[in-house]
Amino acid sequence: MEAAGGQIVRHYRDLAFMGFLEVAMNIRTILRNFRFCEKDLRSWKPDVLILVDYPGFNLRMAKFAAGEGIRVFYYISPQIWAWRTSRVHGIRKYVERMFVILPFEQEFYGKYGYRVDFTGHPLLDSISSEKAHASADEFRLRNNLPDKPVIALLPGSRAQEISVMLKIMLKVVPRYPQYQFVIAAAPSIPDEFYHRFNNGEAVSVVKGQTHDLLRNSVAALVTSGTATLETALFRVPEVVCYKGSTLSYWIARQVVRVNYISLVNLIMNREVVKELIQHDLTPSKLSDELAKLLEPGESERMKKDFDLLADKLGGGGASARTAKLMVQYLQSK
Repeated sequence: MEAAGGQIVRHYRDLAFMGFLEVAMNIRTILRNFRFCEKDLRSWKPDVLILVDYPGFNLRMAKFAAGEGIRVFYYISPQIWAWRTSRVHGIRKYVERMFVILPFEQEFYGKYGYRVDFTGHPLLDSISSEKAHASADEFRLRNNLPDKPVIALLPGSRAQEISVMLKIMLKVVPRYPQYQFVIAAAPSIPDEFYHRFNNGEAVSVVKGQTHDLLRNSVAALVTSGTATLETALFRVPEVVCYKGSTLSYWIARQVVRVNYISLVNLIMNREVVKELIQHDLTPSKLSDELAKLLEPGESERMKKDFDLLADKLGGGGASARTAKLMVQYLQSK
């Protein structure tokens, strides 16, 4: 958004708290930013407030904006189909138009009499728009990598989750000396942060090159989130990983109402990729699942499922379709 000319007055990375306990510990910071955004909206008085993802913050802002007479659009639905389904009533009340990126979300909202627009997934746009990308030789040369098959490590985007996930992922490395492991670094996290977890293993770190890394990887270990879908769209066999605090996980088990945590499995409505969650996420189990991915039969099966997944996501042009619809709805009143 900044590259398109938007002025960033607060960055989401300053509020990227993950888990029930972690949110509670930082509640003062979160409330302070609510007040800041409310004051900013009152002073600027936009024609429309367009909310993007981030439900804990944005649903509160939707209620405030609607009360101020500001029209509210929402792009990328909160995952209310997974937990706190009752929030659909607040969304109907305060959000004029919802634009969803997962095919099953349109049906979900339809059950509550709320018409939403499925516009496709923007990841397809992001990937297809990359006309120039590095060849395998260029990628290795640029990052000083040896000529060995690459296994990608995607430990997440927040320092908190990276510190948990990367420790486990790196314990798998010694079992696979014939491969090289490369970490996809998050843009906002310093390289030094990653190196502190490396206990003498020959593991490289690349930043701003996640797509090139995936293009040149034979398998990946991925922290649950959008990255699981991103990896699948590059047809890279993967194991999905997740581990949170004991309290946050216990609470999540009580309230979450889905059979899977990865977007890949949720969209396909069956287990396509293996999910290792909480106590199941051990170095031994992770290593065993990685070994399966490196077998030709399992790798090809997963890639065929990934092709079916891409078809379900509605094709390219999601961002353009969403923008066009937003303009149409704004001009219709």
